[in-house]
Amino acid sequence: MGELVTSQFKLGIIAGGQLGKMLSLAASNWDVKTYILDKDLHCPAAPCSTEVIAGDPLNFDDVYQFGQRVDMVTYELEAINTDALKKLVLEGRPVLPEPEALEVIQDKGLQKSFFSDHDIPTSNYTLFSNKTEIEAAITAGSLSFPFVQKLRKGGYDGRGVSIISSQADLERIFDAPSIVEDPVPIQSEISVIAARNPHGEVKCFPVAEMEFNEQANLVELLVCPSTIDSSIQDEAVAIASHLIDSLKLTGLLAIEMFLDTSNKLWVNEVAPRPHNSGHHTIESIVTSQYEQLLRAIFGFPLGSTHIKMPSAMINLLGEPGVEGPVKYEGLSQCMEEEGVKVHLYGKKTTKPFRKMGHITILAPTLEEAKAKAKSVKSKLKVTSWKSH
Repeated sequence: MGELVTSQFKLGIIAGGQLGKMLSLAASNWDVKTYILDKDLHCPAAPCSTEVIAGDPLNFDDVYQFGQRVDMVTYELEAINTDALKKLVLEGRPVLPEPEALEVIQDKGLQKSFFSDHDIPTSNYTLFSNKTEIEAAITAGSLSFPFVQKLRKGGYDGRGVSIISSQADLERIFDAPSIVEDPVPIQSEISVIAARNPHGEVKCFPVAEMEFNEQANLVELLVCPSTIDSSIQDEAVAIASHLIDSLKLTGLLAIEMFLDTSNKLWVNEVAPRPHNSGHHTIESIVTSQYEQLLRAIFGFPLGSTHIKMPSAMINLLGEPGVEGPVKYEGLSQCMEEEGVKVHLYGKKTTKPFRKMGHITILAPTLEEAKAKAKSVKSKLKVTSWKSH
């Protein structure tokens, strides 16, 4: 394409959560009309898009008919009916990233096999069909504690993952097709977001380093640039570039990696879309991940990934034990701090650990950004009007 930016172009985005919202906002800068397919007509992306069409991303007819209404289809989640996407492609409708790459990523078993086939470093794993097979392997001595079980399909944001440390944890084993992995002795968790356009140009964003909320298994603090050794960061970027090229994927690929205690990198999981670990790019990088996705799928040259200023990003998660109409406490105090950029996703109801927004903090040094992030986190709470 490359010359498509006109007021008549209709970009279809499957799902209208916070990622769809931020992608729609980026598209509006180029006068691109965005159409959203979502079950909820009042999804976060609704106020920022041209039109929301009610539909289920897993329903063939909903996805196919939606695709026929737009000029190009992209997406902000993995749980999509790929048969409908493939039919659209056969009929000449661009779907990017490509459905074939999405199918590999949708299934963590296929994902792991792909890593192995393309020399991508990943932890040892075994495929199981059900809980009975896993228990039989434990009894036979071919599987020992501890291990990590992940559902092959449907898991996201920490869901569908179970850490089994002893016999006492057996009741937590999922009775569904899954992979079982050896645990990695983790020193750091990092993310690299790679972009690739149809011409094969690849660019990676700087390595981001993540700290997780252990209770929710969600990113609690992200910093960029990373503090790990520069040679390891270069290796992570090389792995990400090789992986997106191997998938022949047009668009964005977020690659989550572990750095183990021996300074070896392991790819954990990937996502073919904008990612929580890239929110900071809106303010801290010359080109945001959302603009980069648009550049990639439209066939434009990829934008600069130069860091404008060190940053820390915190997710705004619903407080434990609180559910109801959302209320943000401490917002004014946080905005008194220089460099604090608040993003609220527009979700009307809060739930425990639900992602309600994020805050990016910019500062001249990473240490200052982290200190301000700690201050902001202590002041800002996501609660409910029901609890007051």
